[in-house]
Amino acid sequence: MATRSIAAALLVLLLVATASGYQYEEDSVGRTAFLQHDLYPGSKMTLHFTLAAPGAPSLPRARADSIPFTSTKIPEILSIFSIPAQSPAAAAIRHTLAECEAPLVPGVAAQRCATSMESMVDFAASCLGTRAIHDRKTRVISKKEGKEGATPRQAYVVESVVPQPVVGRDMVACHSMPYPYAVFGCHTTTAAVFAVALAGADGTRVDALAACHKDATPGFPWSTYQKLGVTPGTVAVCHFLPQDGKLWMRK
Repeated sequence: MATRSIAAALLVLLLVATASGYQYEEDSVGRTAFLQHDLYPGSKMTLHFTLAAPGAPSLPRARADSIPFTSTKIPEILSIFSIPAQSPAAAAIRHTLAECEAPLVPGVAAQRCATSMESMVDFAASCLGTRAIHDRKTRVISKKEGKEGATPRQAYVVESVVPQPVVGRDMVACHSMPYPYAVFGCHTTTAAVFAVALAGADGTRVDALAACHKDATPGFPWSTYQKLGVTPGTVAVCHFLPQDGKLWMRK
């Protein structure tokens, strides 16, 4: 683990935690729900593509496994990364650990937090029953920056919608979480998946993945269904996958 990379990631974590107060979850495309019949070429949506932990380095499994990852060791974790106990960065770490240690979400067959790419792949392969898997993700290309990254909340126009095959119907979704190094919260899910081309008002181009769930597995609060005017489980409710998330599927 490079000291410079971890130091940069800690600074970003501190800035994200201070500026957002975890609102990135409520504001991000992963938490913005819409109905499947609203997903068609020409439709317009206001979206915010955010990054949960921009700049967080990915650690090899051996290194990640050598670092405590439990709320019972928070003082030790903060000491390892030289993080003040009362800082926003420390609050972000507590938040992520609490999420990772929460009980299994109803309707989800399996879930875990992966602290390395190797452990994420192993979890996905175990859930899907095969090593023949591949990942899909959302790509956001900012016209201003000419590279992938977070973009401002803005209007987008849907240019195309293409259904994607899902072998066996079930998948594993992994979402980036705020931490000094790359941590992904992963869980099994079933959904219809669509590749969606989006054009932003500022010229941003997005090749997005949309997941439409017939059940309540995305974990949307009751207020989301009330806002959409539907009852959970009656119609498919959709959301876009953030660009720092992955959908693992069988090949």
